[in-house]
Amino acid sequence: MAHEPGGVQAFIGLGANLGDARATLSGALADLAAVPGIDALQVSPLYRTQPIDATGPDFTNAVARLRTRLAPLELLAALQAVEARHGRERPVRNAPRTLDLDLLLYGDERLDLPALAVPHPRLHLRAFVLAPLADLAPDLQVPGRGRVADLLAALPPQRIERLDP
Repeated sequence: MAHEPGGVQAFIGLGANLGDARATLSGALADLAAVPGIDALQVSPLYRTQPIDATGPDFTNAVARLRTRLAPLELLAALQAVEARHGRERPVRNAPRTLDLDLLLYGDERLDLPALAVPHPRLHLRAFVLAPLADLAPDLQVPGRGRVADLLAALPPQRIERLDP
């Protein structure tokens, strides 16, 4: 992929359903903004959503758009370091979590690596990803899937509540 001046546009999904989720997401965003190689950060409104294929309390979710000079696996490592700093544990798949950071999109790249799939393989099925993503970039094309606003409109009903104006 040709890297754009100032880096590649990437989108990160953020979620938390343990502890003070709003404070955790705010702290995680500050941590991301401080990572060398991440230059700009824009964040969607927050949403409350029910867990999907998971247990525990409702999630607080958002999406961040950033510009990065980090390669995809470097960015993933930075995300996992921020998760660990906020107490993320991985006892079982889809367990409740203090913080979940997912690399949703990295420019227009399509990657299928053992540690990373981009676009995120379930992005197009999740209102908690598509609604905040549509707040930031409704006309964005998800490689191999289509336009964000169209993907959101095609979803079956999922319980999601916007928390911020």
